[in-house]
Amino acid sequence: MPNSSTTPPDLYRIRVAVAVHVYDCFDYTLTAEQYQQAEVGARVAVSFGRQNLIGIIVEKLPFDAPIDPRFKLKAITELLDEQAILDQTILNLLTWSAQYYQFPMGEVFQSALPTFLRQGKPYNLLARMWKVLDLKAESKVSRSIKQQDAYKILKLHPSGTTENILNLAGIETATLKALEKKAIVACVLEDQDFTPQAISLAQMPLTANDEQKHAIQQVIKSAKKYQAFLLDGLTGSGKTEVYLQIMQHVLQQGKQVLVLVPEIGLTPQTISRFQSRFHGNIVLLHSGLNDSKRLQAWQAAQTGKASIILGTRSAIYTPLPNLGLIVLDEEHDLSFKQQEGFRYHARDVALYRAHLAGCPIVLGTATPSIESYALVQAGKMTHLQLNQRAGIAVMPKVHLIDLKIAQKQNGISQQLMDEIQKRLDKKEQVLVFLNRRGYAPVLICESCAWQAKCPHCDANFTVHRVPYQHLHCHHCGTIHRMPEHCPQCQHAELKPIGLGTAKVEERLQQLFPNFEVIRVDRDSTSRVGSWQKIYDKIQKSEPIILLGTQMLAKGHHFPYVTLVAILDIDSGLLSVDFRATERTAQLIVQVSGRAGRGEHKGDVYLQTLRPDHPLLNTLIQQDYRHFAQQTLKERQAAQLPPFRYAALIRCESKDQAQNQAFLQQHAQALREISENLIDIWGPIPAPMERKAGRYQAHMVLLSTDRARLHFYLRAWWQNMLHQKPSTMKLTLDIDPQELS
Repeated sequence: MPNSSTTPPDLYRIRVAVAVHVYDCFDYTLTAEQYQQAEVGARVAVSFGRQNLIGIIVEKLPFDAPIDPRFKLKAITELLDEQAILDQTILNLLTWSAQYYQFPMGEVFQSALPTFLRQGKPYNLLARMWKVLDLKAESKVSRSIKQQDAYKILKLHPSGTTENILNLAGIETATLKALEKKAIVACVLEDQDFTPQAISLAQMPLTANDEQKHAIQQVIKSAKKYQAFLLDGLTGSGKTEVYLQIMQHVLQQGKQVLVLVPEIGLTPQTISRFQSRFHGNIVLLHSGLNDSKRLQAWQAAQTGKASIILGTRSAIYTPLPNLGLIVLDEEHDLSFKQQEGFRYHARDVALYRAHLAGCPIVLGTATPSIESYALVQAGKMTHLQLNQRAGIAVMPKVHLIDLKIAQKQNGISQQLMDEIQKRLDKKEQVLVFLNRRGYAPVLICESCAWQAKCPHCDANFTVHRVPYQHLHCHHCGTIHRMPEHCPQCQHAELKPIGLGTAKVEERLQQLFPNFEVIRVDRDSTSRVGSWQKIYDKIQKSEPIILLGTQMLAKGHHFPYVTLVAILDIDSGLLSVDFRATERTAQLIVQVSGRAGRGEHKGDVYLQTLRPDHPLLNTLIQQDYRHFAQQTLKERQAAQLPPFRYAALIRCESKDQAQNQAFLQQHAQALREISENLIDIWGPIPAPMERKAGRYQAHMVLLSTDRARLHFYLRAWWQNMLHQKPSTMKLTLDIDPQELS
């Protein structure tokens, strides 16, 4: 290594995280003037190989730092930011995340930026402001209620207001553009004002019961230090009111609050609750926003202008200069775990972020994850319980229907049909739950028993009838037209077997023709704004039948639903995944919790072929907490997570023998370097061995010592990546939540 005396006096260097799938950061040179201007956390344009890329400065190297003579350094192309856009806390969080999840640092850093900033566009984009041109144009506004509402709101702001604020108020951009065409309003571009806005109460808090008061006081006591709380409250017990009153205290201190929810579908009702309680700048951050709106929301958070930031899992990496509280709602939900690429768990990252910020974090749910219960047991998290429903609502009663003996039609028992009719006659709402979209999960030939299987996966095609009759693989996305006859025996009778939400919808419409059936699944809510329209309809006290998948199980408040019917839960009782019973128990409790949240008592009817299953009886005769305590003991006895730390290696190629041999070779190497201190399961074929035409094999690594597992894993994993064939794909999943 040359010493500093041989270094040219005008050679200054920075270390840059570049968005390439390489685990190192890279040194670049820059002029003395650029070095003076450069800030850690700012963006730079650089040349990398033949590409022009955007990177983040992670370090300004001292002038006398040694240079590796093997590499010829390139100069940066351009400094893009005058100031850092990622503060030191976020840089520390991203660095920790890259190291913990063993993922390339440049790609981790890029994941924290909105798309426009990843592309190198200027930080200070102009804001779209909408202004009324004619304050007496009522006659020009069409009969459209949306246009009338938009016009009324804009008249309240004669100097104009931002599109982001209007969107939060429920005014769609398309509505504004329709008024613009009529020359009633105009859109102008102005510099954004990032001045922090004071927040005030728009509505007085509700009266908290004793359990809620205790939870609120406990968190407020820790308002200026790190402390993790598990808010373990029954469905409908008023967890949101606890969040709001804690938030009020934090906001009054001039701090920001980050609220994470698992799904975009939960944001409309959550933002509505926040807006009705607080006057101030509230922003949304989720994948449903277009690039411009996402950047504006991100900037409002990053500058401190926004006081409340509501988002899905990726919002955990948003820079917040005055973070005072993190709330993570439905903490048990699998949606907080990223399942592709950078496989982080937002819950675990949130805990570390709260630690870095020195602020409290509240994890709320009616069905805590076994990992969270283990943290409580270990004294690393404070357990707060809410054991009664808010107001006069009571927990619903659960009834089991034995499908082996029940009279039924198309998978719906006669007893359940009678109960649904009773509720509808009383002008109440019914929720029917089936976690399987499409029309039917199997298409079979009645003559030779041929089944329609995906040619690329070890899975059956699902039958769909909308927008036309077709077969769809939900694993690889392959779509085929519905065959007119059996390709094996030419028989013309092909029968859809089993239940999907579309088939149940058809049956319910036949059984209850005088009542509206609203299907809620990924197919029916794919259009922008469709879920909000459905949600608004549910909030009206009209008798309807709601039919849907997991989207309906996630924390929604449906005050007029008095009956919940769960059509099929048995698949979750038979899975080989050790977490399957936990997921199934959570699903049953969460779906059941949608019933009886208003003035009327609720009931839950659960159809099953296994009414004697221990899980079902534990949930009905005791409760979820009792089930969780049993599960903790079983996991400890079996030394399964969370009592051992896990890493899952996924290997994928067109040759399963190659997968197995490659993993076996490296498993043996790991046993040798770790002196058998790492327990290795496998390699074995994945539960779905063939997916999208490629074979998959798994290997699970387990250790009671997290630091030891990561220590041995780091060098071993890098060696695997360097030795793998180019046709093979390897992924590493730290703390895996699914084994599929």
